[in-house]
Amino acid sequence: MTLIFTLFLLTLLVATAVAIVHTANLFTAVMLAGIFSLLMAANFFILDAADVALTEAAVGAGISTVLFLSALALTGDRERRPLPNRTIPFLVSAATAAVLIYTSFDNPLVGDPNAPVHRHVAPWYLENTETLIGIPNVVTAVLGSFRGYDTLGEVFVVFTAGIGVMSLLGVERRMIAIGGDEIDTRAKSLRHHLIPRFIGKSLIPFIVLFALYVQFHGEYSPGGGFQAGAIAAAAIILYALLEGDAIGRQLIPEWLLALMVAGGAALYTSVGIVCMLLGGNFLDYSVLGKTQTEGQHLGLLLIELGVGVTVCGVMLSIFHTFARRGSR
Repeated sequence: MTLIFTLFLLTLLVATAVAIVHTANLFTAVMLAGIFSLLMAANFFILDAADVALTEAAVGAGISTVLFLSALALTGDRERRPLPNRTIPFLVSAATAAVLIYTSFDNPLVGDPNAPVHRHVAPWYLENTETLIGIPNVVTAVLGSFRGYDTLGEVFVVFTAGIGVMSLLGVERRMIAIGGDEIDTRAKSLRHHLIPRFIGKSLIPFIVLFALYVQFHGEYSPGGGFQAGAIAAAAIILYALLEGDAIGRQLIPEWLLALMVAGGAALYTSVGIVCMLLGGNFLDYSVLGKTQTEGQHLGLLLIELGVGVTVCGVMLSIFHTFARRGSR
């Protein structure tokens, strides 16, 4: 039954991707892209990748859709007429697809117990995580402790991406009107739409509560800083959409957003430095507590908090940057 449902989802994915490519209406393409992300999240959940499914649903279907819609406020609703000669793009796409399909033949089958990862790496983590880290969620232990350097790099990638987007779009520029008052029309909030406003504001407390649960329960269930930061940002973005970007910026002022963007990454790095000052290695949380497991718990709690703060701050900053440009 699971195989049949998986094939059904994959068929919908292909159909949605084809529809995105062929539609000339950019608004329709954005909506289809959100549907594609939801289908991907369902596929990840079926594959027991609940952490990735949460991220895909919050970022891909939620925040990315909002950012795409904000970008449409700076452009038109219709795609430009395609180039008359499509031979080169078709050849490039076909060659890329052929390479990906060819390399996929070397991948092990899904769920194959004899795959290298199930014979060497995964068994070691499953056997030693409880003893060395003391938490049941192996994914959190791997990302936050065993691969702490890698996760720190991912945080700084998010940090750098936020700086890059704000540098490109945050510069004051005079906007060129697109079709009269089109930008002003799109920039309006949903304050005068009773049903979306009532439903949206009713959901916001539950979204924030779920974000806090994902943030501080990531050691025992799917979740962590990346997912929690994205979910919390989605709740605040929903509030800004309902009440207007100006009121949304009052909820979390820009100075606090800047502090969140830099402070989360700084908190993660500071944890590693404190570990060194206490006689351990960089990001060796064992020295933070009386016992190894206590130190690991405290270290994971702090670095996950840093991840969540940075992710939330970067996503909100990018959204407000788009919204400001679209409302001028």
